[in-house]
Amino acid sequence: MTRANLVRAVLAFAVLAASLYFALNEPARLGLDLRGGTQIVLEAQDTPQVEANRESTDRAREVLLRRINALGVAESSITRSGERRLIVELPDVQDPSRAAEVIGRTAQLTVHPVLPPTTGELEQGQQRINDESGQPIVIGPAKLTGDQIGGAEAVYDPQNLSGWAVTIDFRGNGDDIWQQMTAEAACKTGDERRAAIVLDGRVISSPGVVQSVPCGVGISGGSTQITGDFTADEAKDLAALIQGGSLPVPVKIIEQRVVGPTLGEEAIDASVRAAIIGMVLTGLFITAVYRLAGLLAIIGLCTYALISYAALVAIGATLTLPGLAGFVLAIGMAIDANVLAFERAREERGLAPGRHPRLALATGFNKAWSAIADSQVTTLLAAALLFFLASGPVKGFGVTLTIGVIASLISAMLISRMLTDAAAASMPRVMRSRIGGLSGPGRIRRWLETSGPDLMKRRRVWLAVSGLAVVLAVTGIATRGLNFGVEFTGGRIVEYSTARTVDIDVARSAVADAGFPRAIVQTSGEKDISVRTSDLSNQEVEEIRKALAEEGGGATKQRDELIGPSLGDELRQKALIALGVALLAQLAYLTIRFRWSFGAGAVLAMFHDVLIVVGVFAWLGKPIDGVFLAALLTVIGYSVNDSVVVFDRVRELWGANPKKPFAEVANMGVLQTIPRTINTGMGALFILGALAVLGGDSLTDFAIALLIGIVVGTYSSVFTGTPLAIMFERYAKSPPPHEKGKSRPSRPRSSDDSGAVV
Repeated sequence: MTRANLVRAVLAFAVLAASLYFALNEPARLGLDLRGGTQIVLEAQDTPQVEANRESTDRAREVLLRRINALGVAESSITRSGERRLIVELPDVQDPSRAAEVIGRTAQLTVHPVLPPTTGELEQGQQRINDESGQPIVIGPAKLTGDQIGGAEAVYDPQNLSGWAVTIDFRGNGDDIWQQMTAEAACKTGDERRAAIVLDGRVISSPGVVQSVPCGVGISGGSTQITGDFTADEAKDLAALIQGGSLPVPVKIIEQRVVGPTLGEEAIDASVRAAIIGMVLTGLFITAVYRLAGLLAIIGLCTYALISYAALVAIGATLTLPGLAGFVLAIGMAIDANVLAFERAREERGLAPGRHPRLALATGFNKAWSAIADSQVTTLLAAALLFFLASGPVKGFGVTLTIGVIASLISAMLISRMLTDAAAASMPRVMRSRIGGLSGPGRIRRWLETSGPDLMKRRRVWLAVSGLAVVLAVTGIATRGLNFGVEFTGGRIVEYSTARTVDIDVARSAVADAGFPRAIVQTSGEKDISVRTSDLSNQEVEEIRKALAEEGGGATKQRDELIGPSLGDELRQKALIALGVALLAQLAYLTIRFRWSFGAGAVLAMFHDVLIVVGVFAWLGKPIDGVFLAALLTVIGYSVNDSVVVFDRVRELWGANPKKPFAEVANMGVLQTIPRTINTGMGALFILGALAVLGGDSLTDFAIALLIGIVVGTYSSVFTGTPLAIMFERYAKSPPPHEKGKSRPSRPRSSDDSGAVV
């Protein structure tokens, strides 16, 4: 074993050992769209006194965190996003109204003495207000504020009639002031024996001083207890409000998502089934094509799944629904590096049949590295854009796609290479034979190279076909319009699951009779009904649920998304920025790595793919939402990936044959990469086909967008990008690329399509 192979073996063992450790010892952190629960996005608002900036938002987060902790929701969290937004996650909470009521309170928490009732004019600082039961009372100036309250907790008190009470702890001089207030109140009777706790201009509690407290003595000791006819939830809510105190700046709910736990479980099950079926089909196909080498690549692919999952849990990333789909999709794309290396190794065996399989494999992996690196970088660019410009669960897709790219490189260039090298070293005769899978180019490859058609001779026809497809797509966008989801328009969409099937006309009538005639009502599957409007309160959502429950024998809320109009505009702008930046970033990278004619051809082909995918969704009336954006940016990465492989081969061939007409060289490069394109595409199609069939409503549209994108992207890399590069190359002034190890040849001033100097 050479030193390089020994190093690979040690690294492979270390990576697999570490991956196994994290996979077995660290649980996966599921996003709310998989686990079920409520996510609320708050935005801090400016006031005349305080600017909503990073500092004030962080202070608001501390206050809200105390309120959320007092709710008693396990594994809840609140994080700042940007300068003035806070993301609140409440796992397993299906009713957002109570949470929003508690955490959204913005006013100063104050405690006031209750004064004798009067019908006359009030003195300065006094005010009339209703207590928590709705009875009018008069309160004096505030004696305590939220800053003097250290904490509050709901406790079970068996001596209390209901069993529940709220304990309040004081800080600073709060205990002294409370003792003085209760000492004065203990000397009085009626309403004057009470203290009013006010939040947001509303009395949340007005406890009275018990008779056992002596007049003039009051309650001391650093804490006090409020008793009453509390339920457990009422005690927790009151404790949360008191403990939260006051927010330094007001906060506004701009986004709210509620996902039922069964919806997430169905998505996980569907993704697991799709992954298993896709991997089995991909494994059978790759094994049939590359035989023993393909089987070893599938073993490497299994380690890819282990490495990806271990990396996900090791960095504490949250697995979201789009992220789960990206994880499954990357399994199909991970085989690409192996296919590129094996095709190169077959070429080496074809050129020198007597060459040892180990040398052919080493040369194949080394020569394939350029195309592998370039194609993976383009995918990483798309993943980075998703992470930085997307929001919500779609960010998770960018994370898992990034992990998938890195893991695929490790599994292919380290583990698969080590396994195939070991097989070639121990079984050279087998690897030389057809059973080994690397005996030389296959029949299709040999036919393409010797008798293949001159595809680029008809490049004007292909460009005309591509142009017609773009015109049809643009026509669909212009005439049918885009069905933007609530993420991009603002509004609210609620999905219910009924006990029995409800006709769509009956469902629309029920929603209209409930007072929402303009709501968009659609059915999904047999028993799922979605209702979408520009604005709905939590109470109105409940009214719609009751109306549908009457017709469907019961209705369970599966999904609830609320997006503010300003956030919808922002997300729509970010989507356009993401697409624009993606085009420019890919063009810049390809221009640097190749030449501007190649980069322009690849980017225009990518733009062609994007327009067609969007156009198909316009014609079908399917939603354009965040998940679609994730699919679209993945299509961008895949499209450029294909073009990179083609242009990498064209560059190599042109460097070896600089005097050949570029159109002829380009055609040769296209024909030589067709086997790789088909073999890689089939792996991705198996996975996406399984997702489209088994993924349910949550993943079907995502899979359909990618299926269209991969088919169109495979076509465009050959029939759009390459013809465009030939056309642009007429105007390129730089000489052809030179072959490694040779001096750069001079370039004719210009040439026509036949290569004759003009």
